[in-house]
Amino acid sequence: MRSVGVEEELLLVDLETSEPRALSTAVLAVASRHGQGHEEIFEKELQKEQLEFATHPQTGMGELAAEIRRWRAEAARHAGEVGAAVAALATSPLPVSPSITPDERYHWLEQEFGLTAQEQLTCGCHVHVSVESDEEGVAVLDRIRPWLPVLLALSANSPFWQGDDSGYSSYRSRVWGRWPSAGPVGLFGSAERYHDQVRAMVDTGVLRDEGMVYFDARLSRDYPTVEIRVADVCLNASTTVLLATLVRALVETAARAWQAGEPPARPGVGLLRLAAWSAARSGLERQLIHPVTMRPVPAEAAIHALFDHVRDALDDSGDLIPVQEGIAELLRHGNGARVQRELLRASGSLRAVVAECARLTTG
Repeated sequence: MRSVGVEEELLLVDLETSEPRALSTAVLAVASRHGQGHEEIFEKELQKEQLEFATHPQTGMGELAAEIRRWRAEAARHAGEVGAAVAALATSPLPVSPSITPDERYHWLEQEFGLTAQEQLTCGCHVHVSVESDEEGVAVLDRIRPWLPVLLALSANSPFWQGDDSGYSSYRSRVWGRWPSAGPVGLFGSAERYHDQVRAMVDTGVLRDEGMVYFDARLSRDYPTVEIRVADVCLNASTTVLLATLVRALVETAARAWQAGEPPARPGVGLLRLAAWSAARSGLERQLIHPVTMRPVPAEAAIHALFDHVRDALDDSGDLIPVQEGIAELLRHGNGARVQRELLRASGSLRAVVAECARLTTG
């Protein structure tokens, strides 16, 4: 059974005003005082208004779900001690002028990339899945490319930007796409060619190091995993678990195809960029680009195509029924983008949207 780990970035907001607060240093200090390994779970991010946590690798989705909920709750508890809350929002609905975290690396990003770094207050969800080798990992990366926009659509949770409706379900992905190395990639064919391309990109001097290779999916620098980075942070922990389960099944399906000698599909980067744009724009509300035909279909059809594609892997891991039920629930109630817009229609207040989303973050 392949292990899965999840990294979630959370927005720190004021308990009273719901505005983003630059309190990550204070929250991390609280976590350190509490000890029990919390200081190793929680980390700073580019902006002071963010807090990140990472789960341990898990093979059981029940254990992964419990850990995600635990660290969300602990993050909320630590933030509460300094007058803040955490909200699993991929962008801030309320206007904000982000504050870069004091750090040599982040200072370099600000100096080199200007507004791209200064405005980059976005919260994503990264899913790590174990692989046997770099060769298997690159074979997986080559074969999951067309399916990544579907994962973006189901996770979409960033309709608002600087106090306005962006018109997108995942505006985070559009802001994140300003980085020069972000987005979909072409076929690599082998681990050697993957590493050659990464080295060539770093050697241009545009990127500080391999950590700035922001592909939608990449080999992890630090772990024997593939890291799928395309998703928004999900409003509900149950959606994060659904995402992680589908990602593991997608990786397993791709590895099996490679082992069976099946070649990867070959849509070009141009088509993949269009599919990603469509997913960011529409989320689950309109049409997506079908990962096989590369033609527009209703979002529900694309979601079910993903489910059918990974059905055997889900069945083998015992996750078939939970994922089937999770997809039905998601299509019925909507992703974070739909929930946020419904909350705004009901309350008329973005502050109320943030406050309710902070409540939903910890369930």
